[in-house]
Amino acid sequence: MASTEDDERLVDLLQQARNDELETVINYQTNALALSGVEAQEIVDSLSTDVQEELDHAEEIGERIGVLGGKPRGSYDIEMSQESLQPPAEATDVLTVVEGVIEAEGDAVSTYEALVDAAEEADDPVTEDLATELLADEQEHLAEFEGFREGLLDE
Repeated sequence: MASTEDDERLVDLLQQARNDELETVINYQTNALALSGVEAQEIVDSLSTDVQEELDHAEEIGERIGVLGGKPRGSYDIEMSQESLQPPAEATDVLTVVEGVIEAEGDAVSTYEALVDAAEEADDPVTEDLATELLADEQEHLAEFEGFREGLLDE
């Protein structure tokens, strides 16, 4: 059974994960709107699809935060730090966006790995299952965008 200290640690990690998911939603949507050109459409479509998935992640995480006794953060308390996901200077610079997504997804994978470990230590199988599910989703996104990068670099 998790202690109050364990719950606080899990809530902190969940807050970080939710923060990242919400920031990712903003940046994926912005980049999907900002990109143009022949090479952009597949990336735009993927980003647009991922926006809803990342938003769903944020909602699931927010629900879990509440169950553990926390309160999901509002916009004033969300820190934005995804510098690499800012829209590129040139609307056709698809590679910069793809590399930004790879960095963001890699960060998400690391966060969810830490959350899986913390939930296991806290003997919280529900949070562990949620983190494992979200980790798998982020690993899929990461692999997809690594594939996009390979394709762009091969051209």
